[in-house]
Amino acid sequence: MSLQSRREFTKLALAALPAAGLLSSIRTLGAAERPAKAKTGAAGVHVGLNVPYSFGNPSMSGDEVLQNCVKLGLDAVELRTQPVEAFLGAPVNLLNAKAAVAVGGAAVSNAEQLRQWRRTAPMARLAEFRQKYEAAGILIEIVKVDGIFKMSEAELDYVFTLGQALGARALSTEISKEADEAKNDANHKRVGQFADQHKLMIGYHGHATTTPEHWERAFALAKYNAANVDLGHFVAGNNTSPVPFIKKYHERIPHVHVKDRKMNNGINVPFGEGDTPIAEVLRLIRDNRWNIQATIEFEYKVPAGSDRMTELARTVKFCRQALA
Repeated sequence: MSLQSRREFTKLALAALPAAGLLSSIRTLGAAERPAKAKTGAAGVHVGLNVPYSFGNPSMSGDEVLQNCVKLGLDAVELRTQPVEAFLGAPVNLLNAKAAVAVGGAAVSNAEQLRQWRRTAPMARLAEFRQKYEAAGILIEIVKVDGIFKMSEAELDYVFTLGQALGARALSTEISKEADEAKNDANHKRVGQFADQHKLMIGYHGHATTTPEHWERAFALAKYNAANVDLGHFVAGNNTSPVPFIKKYHERIPHVHVKDRKMNNGINVPFGEGDTPIAEVLRLIRDNRWNIQATIEFEYKVPAGSDRMTELARTVKFCRQALA
């Protein structure tokens, strides 16, 4: 059976499975049935996952993340830096800034210690990390970076270099949310300058309070400033479809976050139960052959009697059926 035939067979088999049996059936796929390196996703669209965030365990190792992604049949990810830096040998206690804040003044010293560690990080080992993922058919297309606006120039060079070494075509981070728009502009201009130097897009992730104008201001400040459009947040906060914005700025959108929310700041709900035009956006990406990863970000409450991996399998199935 050819590689394309195997992919078509797998896609049809997954679409036919009930959600309850989806995960167990995905687990039975052997390494020989997965491509050595992912090249095209479902109908040409890479269906990815924000990891390890979507697994609900920020301390998950790179190997554990990979194993779960293989179980779900994914072909691409938005990978946060924490498991990568843990693999490189960074002290784990320095990688969880929220934990440091919770215990008081240690947050500042932890940030400085991590900054010092990054100066001598064994970057050559990134090739080994990347090879594990690509051998399993999973591309690290996006690298999520926390705290980027507080980084020194050396750290900014470090994170962009790290992303390129992992094979990413973009970094992502939270959009600057200062009360003073001038400070937001300064943040986006400074980081955008490094994005331009490295020729690697930086996708700013928006929440319900983010409007198209926020991204447009960032676009004007650097060529490689980009938007990580969260479909659910966009609908909940702007009370309208993100489709016109995506059509207009698709070249500045390396990935969208796929989740379902209701309008008027409605809650996160299982895919298909909200107001978010998930299927329409996925087909738009497919039909126009835009280089936009469809990145699932799992945030709805796990229903009683289910578990996170089963629900993640449901979201993957929903996206693949929309693209069938």
